[in-house]
Amino acid sequence: MALILSCLALAFGGASKIGSDPAASLPKGAESAEVVRLQQRMPSGQLLPALVVYSRDGSLTAQDKAAIESGAGRMAALAVGGRVPPPVFSPKGDVALVSVPLAGSLSNAELAEAVGEIRAESRRGLPPGARVEVTGGAGFKVDLASVFEGADITLLAVTAGVVALLLLLTYRSPWLWLVPLSVIGVADQVASKVVAFLTRTTGLTVDDSTLGITSVLVFGAGTNYALLLIARYREQLRLHDDRHVAMSGAVRSAAPAILASSATVTLALGTLVFALSPFNRSIGMAGAIGIVTAVAYALLVLPAAMVLFGRGLFWPFAPKVGQADPTRTGPWSRVGRAVSRRPVVMTVVSLGVLAALASGIIGVRSGLSQTEQFRDRVEAIAGQETLSRAFPAGSAQPVVVVSRTSAAEAVRAAASAIPGNPRVTIGEKTPEYTRADVVLNAEPGSEASFAAIGKLREAVHAVPGASAVVGGPEAADLDERDAAVRDQKLIIPLVLAVVLLVLLLLLRSVVAAVTLVLTVVASFAASFGAGWFAFTHVFGFPALDLSVPLLSFLFLVALGVDYNIFLTTRAREETPEAGTREGIVAALAVTGGVITSAGILLAAVFAVLGVLPLITLTQIGVIVGFGVLLDTLLVRSVLVPALVTLLGDRFWWPGSPQDPGLRTTAAPGREGRSSRAGDRPARSGPG
Repeated sequence: MALILSCLALAFGGASKIGSDPAASLPKGAESAEVVRLQQRMPSGQLLPALVVYSRDGSLTAQDKAAIESGAGRMAALAVGGRVPPPVFSPKGDVALVSVPLAGSLSNAELAEAVGEIRAESRRGLPPGARVEVTGGAGFKVDLASVFEGADITLLAVTAGVVALLLLLTYRSPWLWLVPLSVIGVADQVASKVVAFLTRTTGLTVDDSTLGITSVLVFGAGTNYALLLIARYREQLRLHDDRHVAMSGAVRSAAPAILASSATVTLALGTLVFALSPFNRSIGMAGAIGIVTAVAYALLVLPAAMVLFGRGLFWPFAPKVGQADPTRTGPWSRVGRAVSRRPVVMTVVSLGVLAALASGIIGVRSGLSQTEQFRDRVEAIAGQETLSRAFPAGSAQPVVVVSRTSAAEAVRAAASAIPGNPRVTIGEKTPEYTRADVVLNAEPGSEASFAAIGKLREAVHAVPGASAVVGGPEAADLDERDAAVRDQKLIIPLVLAVVLLVLLLLLRSVVAAVTLVLTVVASFAASFGAGWFAFTHVFGFPALDLSVPLLSFLFLVALGVDYNIFLTTRAREETPEAGTREGIVAALAVTGGVITSAGILLAAVFAVLGVLPLITLTQIGVIVGFGVLLDTLLVRSVLVPALVTLLGDRFWWPGSPQDPGLRTTAAPGREGRSSRAGDRPARSGPG
């Protein structure tokens, strides 16, 4: 049945509809988005300009200017209306700008062809030493498409390769790794088809980076769930000869932790529907679909696939009935013993490490300009930088004011009167609306520039009957910054509430739930600080993208708590017989290997985001990847066991460690043995 449904989804899912409306990419309710929509109702709003930027060190020569005039004449044949405006020269005479209006209705392929022809014509006959770069809306759109060309295939291939390698190292079997990898790979493709269907039938808009993050979530989370299920299956195969019985027991014992983990991530992603940022909302919807698909395949498809092949699937380390569980005396058992002997020291050392890493948060800067979004310096970015250096601040991308035509002059006067006396030029007019371009004196992206936009909005909003709105790239950056701050204040508490609620329902302990939430928050602060240190001292990034703090917090807290869920649910099973102290040691012993493998794999999968060209994805990958490793190797392995040991039975408050209700399923390795006091089974070794 799963095979049939998967084939149907893959056959009829179709391709995702990639969002192209510039207004849809701006925050919900943003004033800059309203400006874009109003501009689309003007004749120029149907155009997408290609800005051709000529430059030469020192000054453009007479031969340069002649070549520019000749090139402009040839490019006129490509422009809407068959003409281009005269070249505009910078004050120093070292840069010239030619604007080539293109139809905004061109398809991506047609636009790429047109921009390619403009680049070829602009270079023809250009004297040696002169440079030319094509930028503007058309140049950015084409270059963005080119840097993502083939990136989805690369991301999928690298992700699958990383997962395959780590699964092979984990199980040391020549074929076992193929089963979970195949199941998760199909789940990823099915999830992408479901997202594609929703982009065509609902208001969901996605881009290439959204689809990339969704694939990473499916592979990362799906592999985590598969590792836990397979570990439980291996334990059950040591108890039962019938592999079907063993798998049934594995699913019963692993399902609560897997469902709680997936519910945490899904609900946390669901909180993004309240975000103002369209990028965050699309990741929330697409990511939630990916997680639900991953858990469905992990609990429904993977068990059926595993039992098809019997014990030979684990060859050459196939588990045998009656075989002792090596994890109870393994290295993680010794780690648990060491932590339980010195819980105060381990707690202090762990918190000290986290605090030292978190100190890197000092001096964090947020907000990347359009030219700082890419790791690769594409031609459109180079052209924009050339314009910014050559013309007065703000003239390359002026602030746009759209108002009622009847009040256009009053709006111009109000805009001209704000502090700094910006240059205001009345532009395109229709019977209903008029556009004005405002060149601010402040440096774009600076606090002074954002403050000036605030003053400009106050001034033009006060003009009676004008219905004036302020937009443009600089105003859009301000709106995105304000939306990011608002989203963080709203979504972060919601995510913490979701995680706390799931832990309360799963563990039925207030102390345990609060303790685990605090540990993952501390882990996030440490990874965020370490990430910022790496970005400034290793990668050389100028700032964090606005969406990075919120998304990295959500992914790290929601996914990082997975390992604490896996650990504490096992401790919950062990505690009624062994007591709290021995229960957490036993839980760490038997889950240590699988959780460590899962953490390393998830960190590696998030690091794969670095193959995509956006700085945003690189930053998310670094912070989440490092944070997952920190959760796996320090928080889950040392800090949480130390805190549980210190708290003792109070960790389960208001429950009791002797309450049989703590153990919803029999801990593997204990079935068939008495759990009465005084008749507990002897353990092999110290674990």
